[in-house]
Amino acid sequence: MKYLLNSSTDPYFNMALDEFCLENIVMEEPYFYLWRNRPSVIIGLNQNAYSEVNLPYLRANGINLVRRVTGGGAVYHDLQNLNYTIVGKSSPVTKPAEGPGLTPQPIIDALRRLGVPAELSGRNDIFVEGRKVSGYARRVYGCQEIIHGTLMYDVDLETLTHVLDTPESKLQAKGIGSVRSRVANLKEYLPGFSTLDELQSALQEILADGEGIIELSEDQFTEVQKMADEKFATWDFIYGRSRQTGFVRKAKLPCGTVEAAINLDHGLITSISFSGDFLFDEPVTELESKLTGCRFERAALSRVLNDATVSRCFRDTASATILDLLLH
Repeated sequence: MKYLLNSSTDPYFNMALDEFCLENIVMEEPYFYLWRNRPSVIIGLNQNAYSEVNLPYLRANGINLVRRVTGGGAVYHDLQNLNYTIVGKSSPVTKPAEGPGLTPQPIIDALRRLGVPAELSGRNDIFVEGRKVSGYARRVYGCQEIIHGTLMYDVDLETLTHVLDTPESKLQAKGIGSVRSRVANLKEYLPGFSTLDELQSALQEILADGEGIIELSEDQFTEVQKMADEKFATWDFIYGRSRQTGFVRKAKLPCGTVEAAINLDHGLITSISFSGDFLFDEPVTELESKLTGCRFERAALSRVLNDATVSRCFRDTASATILDLLLH
């Protein structure tokens, strides 16, 4: 296969590149590129950011939250994870029930040539000896389709479990230990490679099989960056697509115990109610009303809380404390 070179580790740029290639770079034969992201959680197009991801952990550790243009679940990327993208024409004779024309089989075959007994398993995973090393997703656009996926080489599995560990998550229900037992890093199966750079070079050589490089123009890269800035890195795309969800935040504060029951839709507060044994000088009903309709993000909440008489609703408690409670 012919291939692109993509050295960017900006997850917003890389998601934009996938969409740009799918919609604009049409070739007679499939082509591919390998790429990496700095620490990020990538959620599926239709997932709810608030219920699928441990957002406080992401904020505390400087991990990006990114939404992709394909379906599937949330995945964790870091610089020891190698991603692949394959783009090609979708077959007009392929029936939906028969599955996509493109599959990760070239990736599986390449891993096998390197001595890894990889196999396709389940809906969209690659397993090695019963342990998951990769997941992938796809999307069709007109006569084109794309598949992209992960290849965990030496990913920080502790961080992986934390970023996806929410009260509603399957990770918490099954326990971190069991999650670790079901996933694996390819480094365990590739003793002949000392770095991910070496593995990436080897995979690229096998997949390319002597084919040449596809060059994008400066104008095309500029367009990709524009898509990254104006779509993929925006609050509207990352959070605003999230559908209805609800959760409760609770903490013991200087005023007493405060519990906030919050309901969101498309990232906006549709209702919020405070309860608890906290002391106050005036009821919280006016504050609840001001917060309703607000974006559930730090800057917007901070503006409302700074305008409100928080210390009168929650005696001896600062606005920043209530903000931390809501975003915890």
